[in-house]
Amino acid sequence: MNVTKSFRVARLRSPLALLLSFLICFLAARLGSIATVPGLGWYETLAKPGFTPPNWAFPVAWTILFALMAISLWRVVAASGGWIAGNRALIPFAIQLCLNVVWSFAFFGHQSPAAGFAVIVLLIPAIVWTILAFRRKDALAAWLLAPYLVWVTYAAILNAAIWRLNA
Repeated sequence: MNVTKSFRVARLRSPLALLLSFLICFLAARLGSIATVPGLGWYETLAKPGFTPPNWAFPVAWTILFALMAISLWRVVAASGGWIAGNRALIPFAIQLCLNVVWSFAFFGHQSPAAGFAVIVLLIPAIVWTILAFRRKDALAAWLLAPYLVWVTYAAILNAAIWRLNA
């Protein structure tokens, strides 16, 4: 396939790739919420540090972050010419997305700040790995993940503080 035809095909598939990227990311968000929502009552009983954001901030932040992840994923798929061609960059993305979901089950599902912290310390380098892999394909896609890395780093500090306060 020549370059011009390849570009046209990628452009035609782009809206479908965008939709699929959003579906993947928000399916992960939904899976995480399956563990999170039932654990919210337990979370309310925990001692929390003074830098804990208000409860309304979490769904707002996560909605924005999952949307940015989806756009980032879409850009990498488009820059790679498709889902298969970009598979090496998609491996760290898939790993970090799975760890993101696992954190919800560890922290909220098992009601364990210790287990949540164990997962989140794996999630942070997985996000960094994803950013580095995405940067090779599309610089903006990598930058779109920066707020996610900042939020998860903050969440790790919050998770550690909750674990310490409730040990």
